Amino acid sequence: SKREIKMRKLDSTKVRPLKSEQLLRIEDHDFALRPGFGGSPIPVGIDVQVESIDSISEVDMDFTMTLYLRHYWKDERLSFRSNKNKSMTFDGRLIKKIWVPDVFFVHSKRSFIHDTTVENVMLRVYPDGNVLFSLRITVSAMCFMDFSRFPLDTQNCSLELESYAYNEDDLMLYWKHGNKSLSTDEHISLSQFFIEEFSASSGLAFYSSTGWYNRLFINFALRRHIFFFVLQSYFPAMLMVMLSWVSFWIDRRAVPARVSLGITTVLTMSTIMTGVSASMPQVSYIKAVDVYLWISFLFVFLSVIEYAAVNYLTTIEERKQLKKRGKASGMYSIDAVQAMAFDGCFRDTDVDMDLPAFSDRCEENETPAGAASVSNVDTTRIKRKRSLKGNVGRIILQNNHAIDTYSRIIFPSVYIVFNFFYWGLYI
Repeated sequence: SKREIKMRKLDSTKVRPLKSEQLLRIEDHDFALRPGFGGSPIPVGIDVQVESIDSISEVDMDFTMTLYLRHYWKDERLSFRSNKNKSMTFDGRLIKKIWVPDVFFVHSKRSFIHDTTVENVMLRVYPDGNVLFSLRITVSAMCFMDFSRFPLDTQNCSLELESYAYNEDDLMLYWKHGNKSLSTDEHISLSQFFIEEFSASSGLAFYSSTGWYNRLFINFALRRHIFFFVLQSYFPAMLMVMLSWVSFWIDRRAVPARVSLGITTVLTMSTIMTGVSASMPQVSYIKAVDVYLWISFLFVFLSVIEYAAVNYLTTIEERKQLKKRGKASGMYSIDAVQAMAFDGCFRDTDVDMDLPAFSDRCEENETPAGAASVSNVDTTRIKRKRSLKGNVGRIILQNNHAIDTYSRIIFPSVYIVFNFFYWGLYI
């Protein structure tokens, strides 16, 4: 009647369906139910195109990936007549009115659909009811990493897709084109990793309360670029170990030089180790880089201990020599011997020489100690310095302890063997 028509016009709560919705007969069906409800599970094909891997975080143990996710299924309720057999394409506004698969990312931390300049969603419906549903998504998901071989490691990560509500009795999730369902951009690259492979696989997941679900996997292997860590960690550690060996060639009585060199190398190694640990997760197991840095630190530390042993044995040796020569003459005290040793005038090979020969070598025109004047002492020191200029190498070799001589060979040899086994084991 005219009254009913007038009431419909005045009813503002009802929105007239669009022509596309009328063509698809959306109002004639209940799209809260899946296609073929009550029958066999509906097959939903998936294919993925990976646009980029945005970041890999070792500290958070996750990765961020941007991809195009496409769903394929058939819903006869959406079939329509078409003389030219052409499909119709819609944007995201129609998605809320029809049934779509509820695929989600397992172990996802955060994800979003891109919405610039509009929401990146596409729906394409074919006359026979086949549907293509495409999304552009950025997702951050967990990657369970093993750092026992860091930084010589290879990490295997996977992005897992699964239906949230429909188990295998209602929905069968599968790769649309088999292994070819996963494609990647040729220009994908990462700063610290080399992408070795991408692969697609499938499986089942069981939940005690809801049953079995189909699950799809996007697997990719990442091999770490080692050159950055060679420059930042390995090479500086090698240099510090080699620098600590310089101590073996310095006069054993040059206490300030050898002690300061040892402490400097120890502190530098500690700084390198702290810098590497600060950028890594606090794992409870030993990493490959920890093995190398701690062994290098041990070599540097042992070089300091080596000099402590040399200095101690030298002091004992000098005291024995003084007792042999006889302190009763009173010409040389322990302090005087140490002072002459600092200047390099004392030789370990002169154990059996007498005091006159010793004094003649250090001071050519020395007067008796009781009658020496200040000017004679200064003259003697000048002559001593001049004689040292041409004999530094000989004096250093003669004043080295046996421990220093062996250390020059043992330390480099053991360190070379360690490097050989280390790189052979981890590479």
